[in-house]
Amino acid sequence: GQVVTPPRGGVAQQMSVPSLTPNAVPSDCEELPPPLPTPMAYTPGGGAPAPGVAPVGSQYCVCKVELSVSGQNLLDRDVTSKSDPFCVLFTENNGRWSEYDRTETAVNNLNPAFSKKFVLDYHFEEVQKLKFALFDQDKSSTQLEEHDFLGQFSCSLGTIVSSKKITQPLLLMNDKPAGKGLITIAAQELSDNRVITLSLVGRKLDKKDLFGKSDPFLEFYKPGGDGKWMLVHRTEVIKYTLDPVWKPFTVPLVSLCDGDVEKPIQVMCYDYDNDGGHDFIGEFQTSVSQMCEARDGIPREFECINPKKQKKKKNYKNSGIIILRSCKINRDYSFLDYILGGCQLMFTVGIDFTASNGNPLDPSSLHYINPMGTNEYLSAIWAVGQIIQDYDSDKMFPALGFGAQLPPDWKVSHEFAINFNPTNPFCSGVDGIAQAYSACLPHIRFYGPTNFSPIVNHVARFAAQATQQQTAMQYFILLIITDGVISDMEETRHAVVQASKLPMSIIIVGVGNADFAAMEFLDGDNRTLRSHTGEEAARDIVQFVPFREFRNAAKETLAKAVLAELPQQQQHAGWASRPPQEHARSPCFLVGGLFFFSFKLIHILIFYNWTSTPPTSCSPAGLPLLESIDDTSRPHRIPLLLSPPLPLLSIECTLYNFSGIVIKENKIFTIITGFFQGIKEFQMSLSQLLPQLGPDGLTDLGKET
Repeated sequence: GQVVTPPRGGVAQQMSVPSLTPNAVPSDCEELPPPLPTPMAYTPGGGAPAPGVAPVGSQYCVCKVELSVSGQNLLDRDVTSKSDPFCVLFTENNGRWSEYDRTETAVNNLNPAFSKKFVLDYHFEEVQKLKFALFDQDKSSTQLEEHDFLGQFSCSLGTIVSSKKITQPLLLMNDKPAGKGLITIAAQELSDNRVITLSLVGRKLDKKDLFGKSDPFLEFYKPGGDGKWMLVHRTEVIKYTLDPVWKPFTVPLVSLCDGDVEKPIQVMCYDYDNDGGHDFIGEFQTSVSQMCEARDGIPREFECINPKKQKKKKNYKNSGIIILRSCKINRDYSFLDYILGGCQLMFTVGIDFTASNGNPLDPSSLHYINPMGTNEYLSAIWAVGQIIQDYDSDKMFPALGFGAQLPPDWKVSHEFAINFNPTNPFCSGVDGIAQAYSACLPHIRFYGPTNFSPIVNHVARFAAQATQQQTAMQYFILLIITDGVISDMEETRHAVVQASKLPMSIIIVGVGNADFAAMEFLDGDNRTLRSHTGEEAARDIVQFVPFREFRNAAKETLAKAVLAELPQQQQHAGWASRPPQEHARSPCFLVGGLFFFSFKLIHILIFYNWTSTPPTSCSPAGLPLLESIDDTSRPHRIPLLLSPPLPLLSIECTLYNFSGIVIKENKIFTIITGFFQGIKEFQMSLSQLLPQLGPDGLTDLGKET
């Protein structure tokens, strides 16, 4: 084998792959603590702040792309040490830059390789402008103005994807070079939905600290396309131990080994130092196929070798043992996989009826229904409910209230049915919720306090029952609309932490102009939520949106912001490891014609057609397709709501599923997929549709098709 320099440690190592050359980018990025993300949109070099909502992709997403970032020869902004850089990614939308995500901080390092990756949807038909800005972290503040600017680089995502890897000079605000600073960005298509979960411990690692033990962490590298090692993952640091137990972690298989289970993987072990000069403990090489031997309670052990010590000491054995307790490869099902597999979104609304909202008869009240028949509460219900109702087969939604006195004894309730039927709190669709809300206002007394925990626990009880199913068939969404500060914060924190283990998400919409700092605290974007007992949330399940930022925006913009995190929350649930029901999908979607129709901002209807009979090979079990999708295979008449004065039109076809949410040009649509058994039936339906649509009915894509 060829002797080359390791990624860190400065000692020789024997490599089993002659084609690999040393990685010139050292990596000593500390995992703890990263700079906290902020919803504030900051544009280096000027520009107005934009709402902190990342653009949501259109339906023409080609794939997901993972970007790895490293820097070389960065500016040194610290006097007594080196810079502590982190990278911020901005995306451009309608001429404005918004922060998308941040990496961790690399302590005392002018040549960082960041382990945090940026994952974006790649849209071939769009110019997706990106800006990478590097900062030297000086304070714990999340505000970028508090940190020293090290340079930036702008390009399109397409430029990176087409090149696979680019290295470019960093520029200052005035477009002059940021010293000799460079940024390297590598793109990896996440076309494989397999993920690998590893659980590792160390045993008898070398002692590196003079007055203590060691603070070990691991780094995983794969061969890069240019022959250099590329950092894939870095574990957390375990303090003061020679026998560390690292948390299990999950990474995409394509990120770890490009989907090739035989590809070599380099694992490096270090002792963490606060000054960034981490001490090299040892290393070993393996592959996914070798790691997969650790299963069924049989661990796989790897000797951690320090080549420098091995060369000097004749009786050298190793610098410790790294034990792989388990290695599991699973499918990372997408949100759409679950929806197509029959998962129902169970929607519940919780409405704040506390006295701080004001008398609903007073025009200044947040519950006052104006002459247009709406208020901020109704706007939030409509924005969220109109999207979610398409994914619930019976469209019967519980609507609950809290913080009001109820007749006849006028006791305060924090969990009452707004239709006053505690045994059947369900309302028929979003219209039914709005009607029940309007009808209950004259019959209750607004009171207090503002307690969230009863209504969170109410929905959590139903979500807990859903976990008894073998497949992921139900996911619960609680929309809480409130005007003020939570009174039972400790109880609510505990309820949210417990709910984070269940198939459940919570959306909080804050109405009015109150201080919503407590709501931001529940939203785990910036930090992991903990209960008063110290227990951490299993995942972030809360999305908070202040309504005041969207008062003058289109309702689609509010819906986009409110629902932005839902697919990720659903996918990262422990419950989501349960597979969705099998569904016939891609083979059928490649057959026949594809037509898009835009119905005046209301719906997009997607038709797939084929001649004669559907091929039986399209179904999961080799059964005829229309039998394999059970009761959804019967012909349906799909109502298509057109803008007045156009009539209500219905088309008969075989309904496959409500298969997605589409956001295009700031308009939100629901996708409905239907199959036509023959070309004649399809042509008849088309002849019915076209006269109703008029000259602008077809979308651009439909015209091209």
